[in-house]
This record gives sequence, structure tokens and C-alpha cells, in this order.
Amino acid sequence: MRFGYTIIYVSDVEETLNFYKKAFNLEQSFLHESQQYGELNTGDTKLAFASNSLARSNGVDFIKNDAKNNAAGFEIAFIANDVKKSYDHALKYGAVAVKEPAIKPWGQEVAYVRDLNGIIVEICSLLS
Repeated sequence: MRFGYTIIYVSDVEETLNFYKKAFNLEQSFLHESQQYGELNTGDTKLAFASNSLARSNGVDFIKNDAKNNAAGFEIAFIANDVKKSYDHALKYGAVAVKEPAIKPWGQEVAYVRDLNGIIVEICSLLS
């Protein structure tokens, strides 16, 4: 078995894909014509988004991701060559600051933002 993709449930898939393209310089690799499911080009393991209504139609029950609420108990992590520059870029395009870049005890530089759905996104240096 191998890890194929993560699907995050959101209220607007197209808007979320556009946010990630702008804030994190990621490319959209797929958006279904229904606009209920889309993927970003993130390498072998895809980051995907499905609409809340599609998830519910599949019989999945969950707490909606919402920027007005506390973040869910997970994060998306992106490795950046320049964490501060990437953090500032994400803020410029609508990400909400959580924690400015800082060096962790193990030497990794890490920053945190929230996306338009309230999801925590870590921007970090490569852990060597």
C-alpha cells in the first residue's frame, strides 16, 4: 500500500484551488467540470479538495472547515527554500498569519498560516 492523496472538504473547490495557486505557487492539475473535486500538482502524493456537498453525498459526516472556527486537528506542510519569503507571499495573497518563521530546536525553520477555509498550513525548510 502507498499514500496516494489527501482530500480536504471545503465549501468552494475552485476558490480553494485558486487560493493555493496564488498563495503557495502551486499548479492545479485537475478540476472536474462539476467543480466538486480538484487536485493540485504536488508531486507523487496529491493534495485534493472536494466540496462539502460531494462528501456528504458519499455518506461522509464531518465538521466543516471554516475560518471562523478553530482549525481542525491536522495541517498541510509545504517545504520552501526561503520560509520567510514564502510566508510573506502567502500573507499577501490572503493567508492569515498564525506564527511567524522561527527556528525549531532541531534546526528546521517553520512558520504557520491558515488558508481561506481555516486550515493550518505549515511553511518550513527541509528537515535535514
